[in-house]
Amino acid sequence: MAQWIETKVRYDKMTETGKIKKVTDVFLVDALSVSEAEARMTKEMMAYVSGDFSVSAAKKGDIAEIFRNENGDYWYLVVVAFITIDEKTGSEKYTKSRILVQATDFQNALANFLEGMKGTMADFDIVSISETKIIDVFDAELN
Repeated sequence: MAQWIETKVRYDKMTETGKIKKVTDVFLVDALSVSEAEARMTKEMMAYVSGDFSVSAAKKGDIAEIFRNENGDYWYLVVVAFITIDEKTGSEKYTKSRILVQATDFQNALANFLEGMKGTMADFDIVSISETKIIDVFDAELN
């Protein structure tokens, strides 16, 4: 089962005007521990960043699932409430889940989420959809 760890990487980036600016970008890593996520981000960033950089933060995320779309440039967080009926009381129970969706824009995020949910037998309500600051998602390295 995936354990998604959100990492923040701080580095120098050249702006369109040619100035160097310190930025912090957010990445999601499938890793067994925070230490592994930091090591993986260091390895990944070495290929893209020249100069100093640091993994400034890493914390366990609570992403239940990821719906990818290779055309998507952005990552959206969809909070969904699954609806179940308590058999004893007959009342509805809501269980929230967080799903990350790759998309080109908000409308595409909604469409990609609904496509990913096709075939789901559970009833659900979409609580919210919001764009995240996540730049990229790195899957587990399986050897």
